Amino acid sequence: MREEAENSSAWPFVEARKLIKRVPKQTVDQDVVLFETGYGPSGLPHIGTFGEVARTQMVRNAFSQLSDKRTKLIVFSDDMDGLRKIPDNIPNSNLMSEHLGKSLTNIPDPFGECNSFGEYNNKRLRKFLDDFGFDYEFKSSTTEYKSGKFDEILILVLENYEQILELIRPTLREERRKTYSPFLPICPKTGVVLQQPVTRLDKVAQTITYEDQYGGETEISVKGGSCKLQWKVDWAMRWRAMNVDYEMSGKDLIDSVKLSGAIVKVLGGTPPAGFTYELFLDENGEKISKTRGNGLTIEEWLKYAPPESLSQFMYQKPTQAKRLFFDVIPRNVDEYVSNVAKFGEQEVKLQLGNPVWHIHNGEPPNEQFHLSYNILLNLAAVCNTEDKEILWYFISRYRPGTSAESAPMLDRLVGYAIEYFRDFIKPNKKYRVPNSSEKTALTDLKERLQELPSSVSAEEIQVQVYEVGKKHYLDDLKTWFNTLYEILLGQSTGPRMGSFIALYGVQETIALIDNVLSDKVLEK
Repeated sequence: MREEAENSSAWPFVEARKLIKRVPKQTVDQDVVLFETGYGPSGLPHIGTFGEVARTQMVRNAFSQLSDKRTKLIVFSDDMDGLRKIPDNIPNSNLMSEHLGKSLTNIPDPFGECNSFGEYNNKRLRKFLDDFGFDYEFKSSTTEYKSGKFDEILILVLENYEQILELIRPTLREERRKTYSPFLPICPKTGVVLQQPVTRLDKVAQTITYEDQYGGETEISVKGGSCKLQWKVDWAMRWRAMNVDYEMSGKDLIDSVKLSGAIVKVLGGTPPAGFTYELFLDENGEKISKTRGNGLTIEEWLKYAPPESLSQFMYQKPTQAKRLFFDVIPRNVDEYVSNVAKFGEQEVKLQLGNPVWHIHNGEPPNEQFHLSYNILLNLAAVCNTEDKEILWYFISRYRPGTSAESAPMLDRLVGYAIEYFRDFIKPNKKYRVPNSSEKTALTDLKERLQELPSSVSAEEIQVQVYEVGKKHYLDDLKTWFNTLYEILLGQSTGPRMGSFIALYGVQETIALIDNVLSDKVLEK
């Protein structure tokens, strides 16, 4: 498989080959190849956070196919940052105003569950990473700073203070250049992360002196968590301190990656290999944000779809901006279902390019789903039911011998489909009354269905649906299928009709058409 992996065009393998060029060839036992992903716990974890971890893990899996080196994934929380804005999606937000500017681990938890807001968000992050089964090591900025683990590199920053300033100043506004310092003192009295002008450096004593908010000057050590670094310098310091080999980031951080890469070189290190991904957009085309809480939450996605479908979404086209809202869920579920179905029949080269190889680290499930998510949604819609037993009646008739017990993955999918139907399809169903020409076409379809044998296949039904469409709509088959969706299903889009009729039943579909032709309102 290694030979095929070395030639695979799947983006995780492309990234893995870049990393191999950066990491020296293994000769003797050496440190692990370190992958890192960062999280800013100023707001609740969102899907973008998951996406960065999932994609990094995909590259890590690909790397392991190409190299015998050991690997580790570090999930690093910037929980020592000062809170600059109160998030929109937290309770008791009015109680947090007096804590603005303090480190996130020095602010009370508004949820009342943990010792601090930072600790609560870290807990949430670790829970969903654990639920997804990620193999990672968690690190807290507060813990690393206060334990002294960063002290050696913090001293390097102090020793190279002027050179680092020369790199950063051209990127700042003119007024900011006058007061900028790589070090952010933490006020001993208030715990606020200060952005005060630094007036003096003592490289021997390893201290800085800054203008304090009380009109005087305060001297403080750069070590032991008495101060922290501005984030671009902090990023470079972290790369150097932990010898990070790979870290990806969003398109909005391209310039920051370049600057932090230049700083890490000043500190005697090598920038990690990396990958730039595009940003996720909400339903209005705006960037999703932790503090605003727009876009989907992880919990919302997992209410309507299996977790593997979220990984499917993350795998596809990472360099293209993608809209992340509820209506993208069905398509991604079905893409995942389709990819699982194809995997076992593919040659190794194609398997390595199949998203499920990267989602499951080369070992996707063997069980088939039998039916698509979309067709289950439409079955729930036409039956107008939230009862799994009713849907399983149709499924087991369509697939004899299949049951919730024998097909647990399909049973999970049925449950997800019911949730999605209840919240998004049922409230928006709107049936359209057919006009005279549409009634003629529906009558023709009904008569053709009546002539079909009981053992008819979905493909044979589809042929008849096509034939009716070509007869009454000439080359405009799209309008024909939209007509069927709007009149029979009460929605603007729908499934492959042959497959749907085979699942729902030919006689049941005939009864459905009769109901329409008799001008009855389709409410059941």
